[in-house]
Amino acid sequence: MDDLFNLLLSNRKLIELPIMSNNLSVISVAINEMTTTSAEFTLPEYHQGNHRGPLRWILSHALRYWYLFAMLILGAVGNAGLASVVPIYTGRALEAISGAQPQLDALLNIAWMIAITQLIRSVLQFGRNFGAELMAQNIERDIRAELYISLLGKSMTFHNLQPVGDTMARATNDVREVNFMFSPGINLVIGSANFIIMPLIFAPGYHPALIAAPLFFTITYFLALWQYLHELRPITAGVRKAFGRLNTRLAEALDGIETVKGMAQEQQEVGLFQQYAASFRDYFIHQGDVEARFMPFLLMAISQAGGLFHAIWLYQRGALVLGDVVAYFGLLLLLGFPTFISLFAYSQVSLGIAGARRILELINRENDLDQNAEGSVAPLRGEVVFREVAFAYETGDTSLSGINLRVQPGQTVAIVGQTGSGKTTLVKLINRTYDATAGQVLVDGLDVRDWNLESLRQQISIIEQDIFLFSRTIRENIAFGKPDASVEEIEAASRAAQAHEFITSFSEGYDTVIGERGVTLSGGQRQRMALARAFLTNPHILVLDDSTSAIDSATEDHIQRAIYAAAQGRTTFIITHRLSQIRWADQIVVMRNGRIVAVGSHAELMETSEAYRRIFQETDR
Repeated sequence: MDDLFNLLLSNRKLIELPIMSNNLSVISVAINEMTTTSAEFTLPEYHQGNHRGPLRWILSHALRYWYLFAMLILGAVGNAGLASVVPIYTGRALEAISGAQPQLDALLNIAWMIAITQLIRSVLQFGRNFGAELMAQNIERDIRAELYISLLGKSMTFHNLQPVGDTMARATNDVREVNFMFSPGINLVIGSANFIIMPLIFAPGYHPALIAAPLFFTITYFLALWQYLHELRPITAGVRKAFGRLNTRLAEALDGIETVKGMAQEQQEVGLFQQYAASFRDYFIHQGDVEARFMPFLLMAISQAGGLFHAIWLYQRGALVLGDVVAYFGLLLLLGFPTFISLFAYSQVSLGIAGARRILELINRENDLDQNAEGSVAPLRGEVVFREVAFAYETGDTSLSGINLRVQPGQTVAIVGQTGSGKTTLVKLINRTYDATAGQVLVDGLDVRDWNLESLRQQISIIEQDIFLFSRTIRENIAFGKPDASVEEIEAASRAAQAHEFITSFSEGYDTVIGERGVTLSGGQRQRMALARAFLTNPHILVLDDSTSAIDSATEDHIQRAIYAAAQGRTTFIITHRLSQIRWADQIVVMRNGRIVAVGSHAELMETSEAYRRIFQETDR
């Protein structure tokens, strides 16, 4: 509650703006000025919230739907006000029938008034619940979009270090908790708050002293609630964090199920999963313990009992009639709704804030890459220069140092070296999968940071050793980099990659849906599809990262010819140990421990480089 109060104070200008449609643009600008976020990938049409804190972030999204919030407030006030009508008219009904001459006409009028008011109340309550649910669903949609776009815009360094299971937990369950925070959470909080206000308004109408009981409850209730939320906050944060760890463990076990089964480690994985599940359970038990000691239940009982005794004492002194005592006690009974509902509603709000904090933590994670929308979009010639380039991961491990290399447009460069020598990291600096931590990587004489990132990557194609294919049709996978490609273009690219024959052998041909990550295809088939995908985009710079390692001998010669043809007229980097590819490269780069130790042709290196001769001899064996 104090966090919310501080938020409102810090954003006083927002509060002072009239909440009207013609001021929505002003509010939006005020919110967007509070935060600036660079990203590798952004979309101009999506709403970006205020990233300076979870409550500010939630409020910035909620303000877009102020009209639904107004519907919620109106329904909550009307619901509580008309609920108060029942005990008030019940007291009057008692007075109407308790006299010597029962006033049946007055009793009938009272019955009609109760029926009409409760009918109106039901309509207002429907509007309140509908508005709250619609607002919650809209906010969930917006938050999912913002998180998804943010994740797409993160660098590979971020994704290499961030567990996928934890990311999925935040993108699914934590986002859902924000939804539940509004409906039923905030919906019930606002609704119940109005039930506390009504006895304060109507009780003094019977006798000024009768405000004592509801006033005592209100003060002590909010003090107890502050203590409850203060104690609950770290627990709900722990619940969400424990669920993220649990989900990470599950995702890793399922993703590596072949390894788990192949090494007969099912029992060990079950034990690890049970440990994380036990931690998740313990947090929930702790939360239940705190909720079991919820003080407002005791405060409600004291207030209602004290208020009833007070009213009876005033009745005995002639200050109240019997109907007033009944009506007053009926008003005190309204305090039961906020008391019982707050046990659930406020814990749901706390879980929502904890979830928002985890989502925002992911969105705000430092990201050095940006799309540089104003950068160069010129067609590439293909010249690549490395000047004193060094690269180190966030963990501090140095991968590259002192890299100097010049590649002319149209040249084919073979990069060789032992595993872990930095070959793959080197080529990934060209399309800014990673950014060099020192030195410069130049493409056509321009630092890669000065290129428009989308334009740069559209003209560079990297085929990696670990081929990723989507659970879509073969046609969609090949055309992933060029969605508007014609059938003829897709088939031509497939033929060039020696993939057309095996694709047409399937009963549904190019419309065959492959399994997740292409598990229904062989390694050679996956790599030929990746080659077809690269050929279709007609890149100016082509990078083949050991991309023919799984090609069988029957098709290797055809693939070599396809790669040779594809390399003509474009700058090509080949990471390989296959002599057939190394021999026809214009220059060969030998790497060792993150450094370039030799550059030259095959004949030159065989004479001058012991490291190259060793690689050649080992490969030949």
